[in-house]
Amino acid sequence: MTSRAVDPLKGILLKIASVMVFVGMQTFIKLAGPGINPGQITFYRSAFAIVPIVLYLAYRGQLREALYTRNPVGHLKRGSIGILAMGCGFYGLVHLPMPEAIAIGYAMPLFAVAFAAIFLGETVRVYRWTAVLFGLMGVMIISWPNLTLFLDGGFSSEAATGALAVLLSAGLGAAAMIQVRQLVREEKTTTIVLYFSLIASLFSLATLPFGWDWLDFRATMFLLLCGFCGGVAQILLTSSYRYAEVSTIAPFEYTSILLGIVISFVLFDDVPTATMLIGTAVVVSAGIFIIYRERRLGLSHKSADTASK
Repeated sequence: MTSRAVDPLKGILLKIASVMVFVGMQTFIKLAGPGINPGQITFYRSAFAIVPIVLYLAYRGQLREALYTRNPVGHLKRGSIGILAMGCGFYGLVHLPMPEAIAIGYAMPLFAVAFAAIFLGETVRVYRWTAVLFGLMGVMIISWPNLTLFLDGGFSSEAATGALAVLLSAGLGAAAMIQVRQLVREEKTTTIVLYFSLIASLFSLATLPFGWDWLDFRATMFLLLCGFCGGVAQILLTSSYRYAEVSTIAPFEYTSILLGIVISFVLFDDVPTATMLIGTAVVVSAGIFIIYRERRLGLSHKSADTASK
């Protein structure tokens, strides 16, 4: 990042804007109605996200270079994992109150820390392992009421399977993040974003024979808006990294739970439970601690590099 591009306030504002649009995307999925096939939702989310992404890349004169890839197999792996994560997440979102689905989804960066240690050989010391375990305990607090329903009634409880689906989505999302970390070594961010949308659209279209519904105009429009919001949010998120470090803007991801609670209460009459709020506080605290440790380690490495020169 060049010094000319550094503008932390702009980066933070772009990050908050991306969070707001992502929550808007989730809201449109909820408004589209229950019972829609997750593969169908994923198709709309991916296919119509391509429109703003392509327009943005064309405007910046980056469309041709974004289409060039050195690692098509890597994109295929990332797309395969990501599409499963997205489908599971949308299933959970449809069957859970939105704040609850958002809060359980915060397990993804916790899983990512563990996966980075296991699959990439990254050094994860006791402080971050403790934060991961603490955060997962918060996820269990949020999920426990629904998990007890699952233990009692099995797959007959949609809320229980929804909670499990979001947990699975978080794990798959973390695996996708690991794949992205490998891709960024040789691929541009714009290339990764564009190919994921293309691959996700094709893969989700393959679910057409497995129970897609004939949607009315209202549901179709909400899903179209969902896809468009997904593309715009991805652009805003990518742009935020041009102006500030990840550790600076990452904590603002947690504004999504506040937006989710307000929207869910106003539009869907969902009142957050004490269990959900306590668990969310635990997860958010663990996430912020991990971000803090990453920043401290980054500063330590910079100091060591400076001293060695």
